[in-house]
Amino acid sequence: MSDDFDVNTVREALRVEREETVALIEQMASRLDAVIEATADSSSDDEHDPEGSTLAVERGHLVAQLERSRVRLDELDAALIRAESGDYGICEICGEQISAARLEALPAARLCITCATRYPTRRW
Repeated sequence: MSDDFDVNTVREALRVEREETVALIEQMASRLDAVIEATADSSSDDEHDPEGSTLAVERGHLVAQLERSRVRLDELDAALIRAESGDYGICEICGEQISAARLEALPAARLCITCATRYPTRRW
């Protein structure tokens, strides 16, 4: 890790973001449970609900959001490990320093902008 990063500040920022992500996952899981319960309690024909989206659509959105949040949690955990080992802020492909602006916007970034552009199918 370069001198541009204060490891304690990085760790704290990652921990705060991790706590927020865990809280979001818990909130969405509760909402999903409520939607599943509502589906069980209502008739199976919710497609004609004049109030808006169907329960099935809402359930699908929640499942997708939960999956993205769980991936985010995994990435934050990996970033915390990199911070502990001294590899935080180093691109996993080219070994160059990841810009401070990129890390500020995406603290769990594994790749520099150049490599992220070259390999868009890789995570961050």
